[in-house]
Amino acid sequence: VQLQASGGGSVQAGGSLRLSCAASGSTFSRYAMGWFRRAPGKEREFVAAVSRGGVSTIYRDSVEGRFTVSRDNAKNTVYLQMNSLKPEDTAIYYCAADPTAHTGGSLARIRYDYWGQGTQVTVSS
Repeated sequence: VQLQASGGGSVQAGGSLRLSCAASGSTFSRYAMGWFRRAPGKEREFVAAVSRGGVSTIYRDSVEGRFTVSRDNAKNTVYLQMNSLKPEDTAIYYCAADPTAHTGGSLARIRYDYWGQGTQVTVSS
């Protein structure tokens, strides 16, 4: 599966962005989808994930309540709605896919096989 992330940009603290990740080349509904980010000088970290059917989601603690991950299997797209953005959310955001039936907390721990190219999110104070 090929992944193309988009929707990044520059916003002020408190603002919102919606990231999209379009998938092609395989049956999208077979894949759990995750969002990760890498801030300057830091390691990549898990942000959020959604199960194949879209029912199960999981978030890192620092974005819980501010970010929402969702998917539209008819459009082969996964979204990350980011509200109340903070400067510490500044990073390159990546989407990832894995052909797993895992749900819940497992989605934060599995090794994702396929990755998109990343989209920059910059939040100014």
